[in-house]
Amino acid sequence: MEHLERKKKITIMLTILVSMLFSSLSQTIVDTALPRIVADLGGMDYYTWIYTIYMLSTSIMVILVGKLSDIYGRKVFLLSGIAVFMLGAFLSGTATSMLQLIIYRGIQGLGGGTIMSASMTTVADLFSPAERGRWQGVMGAVFGLSSVIGPTLGGYIVDHWEWHWIFWIFLPLGFVALFFIYTLYPKHNFHGQREKVDYYGALFLVITLIPLLLGFTWAGTKYNWSSMQIISLFSVATIGLILFLIAESKVENPILPLHLFKNSIFTISNLMGFLIGMGMFGSVMFIPLFVQGVIGSSATQSGVILMPMTLSLVIASTISGQITSRTGKYKFLAIIGIAIVTIGMFLLSRMTIDTTNTTVTLNMIVLGSGLGVVMPLFVLTVQNAVPKRLLGVATSAVQLFRQIGGTVGVSIMGTIMSHSMNRNLAKEIPPQAKHLMETIGLDHVKNPQVLFDPERITQLKAMIPAKAIHIFNQVLEAIRVSLASAIKDVFFYGFLIMLVNIVFVFFLKEVPLRKSTKEIGHIESELTELN
Repeated sequence: MEHLERKKKITIMLTILVSMLFSSLSQTIVDTALPRIVADLGGMDYYTWIYTIYMLSTSIMVILVGKLSDIYGRKVFLLSGIAVFMLGAFLSGTATSMLQLIIYRGIQGLGGGTIMSASMTTVADLFSPAERGRWQGVMGAVFGLSSVIGPTLGGYIVDHWEWHWIFWIFLPLGFVALFFIYTLYPKHNFHGQREKVDYYGALFLVITLIPLLLGFTWAGTKYNWSSMQIISLFSVATIGLILFLIAESKVENPILPLHLFKNSIFTISNLMGFLIGMGMFGSVMFIPLFVQGVIGSSATQSGVILMPMTLSLVIASTISGQITSRTGKYKFLAIIGIAIVTIGMFLLSRMTIDTTNTTVTLNMIVLGSGLGVVMPLFVLTVQNAVPKRLLGVATSAVQLFRQIGGTVGVSIMGTIMSHSMNRNLAKEIPPQAKHLMETIGLDHVKNPQVLFDPERITQLKAMIPAKAIHIFNQVLEAIRVSLASAIKDVFFYGFLIMLVNIVFVFFLKEVPLRKSTKEIGHIESELTELN
């Protein structure tokens, strides 16, 4: 599609932006609402699963769609992705238990991964590497806009309406996106013999990812790290990985060609993307918990606090895209971006029970600025380093590694928070308070989800004898202190992960962004040249 006239290219990009706006709005609106949903449905132990299942299903789809869309075109996957995403969103709003919500979020993730993969690859289809930075910045701005509107609107809805509406409110926008994609996006005209689909690779990838992420999620919480259940899960994941590597080395058209890893730019970019996903997604998801549970702000205020972060992300992403497009260089921006993200994570790790909303906001601005600079870069570096015929699978690989990093990060950080929370509660709650709570049948109050529902706290206080109110308040304060300490531990480990990324960024080779999308030579010669 790179030979289309510019007006047609812009029309296609508008359809992509509408699709991304719908999916990202429907995703970001959940962030600030989730603590209240947990308080309503119960199941604080499954808090991270709402994120984990979404990113797991997204991770699986981005790599599959990347390869399949190279064969069958992007349009069919954009349409099907939006339809599946809408179905998952509708079902999520009907959930009456955490288990149902987790399942429906998994369906939503399948659609989200499909939209993400097809959208990002379309940019590579339309524009040369030197032009992509500008459009990556625009796409980052769309995501940033949704990140401003979504959390704030989500907080308002759960404070004033039923939380179910956070999943339904943007469904009309989904129909608009379907209409534009169907009518304006060009059909895929295939010439020649279709490549075979690597179904074995897809199967073994699923066998690798699911037990791996289940192991990280349950280890240290539901089961001990040395338990037979956890060892079995990791063993199955290892076997799945071995089979995946064997399949990818044997099949004619693998979903993830292993020879791409001979390209140092491809390898380092994906490694850094994995660590960014691990540190960022694994940590930032706990911000609403901190704001609502520790500081005691409303869900609406929580969304407002996240707004400056997303605005700084949008501004930094736009500036980064413009600089990259004009200079054709990216390494110095990668270094600056990673450094700022690391500083932001360090500031978050210093927050305590006395931290104010203003401090959280300032810390998030720093973090958002760094993420805005660095997040679009690794897609550009990889797209610039591979031949045109591998753009789909290479772009999907970047998204895959970032998503897997985020999923592993959420699982590990959730385990860290749960373990730290239980340890801190054992120390912070006075023995007499524990005895009183058990005596009057309120021992479940030790669960931190009670902090997310002010109405529930009022109801509980009405059930307690007046002379015991001060003990109840001690329990609530102990929960706040324990939650603050646990989330602080999560942010600190996120900071350590980003420190590792600072080392890797200096190994990233810089190749000036190409001015043309034409394939230059065979992939073997390109890989040799880049290394």
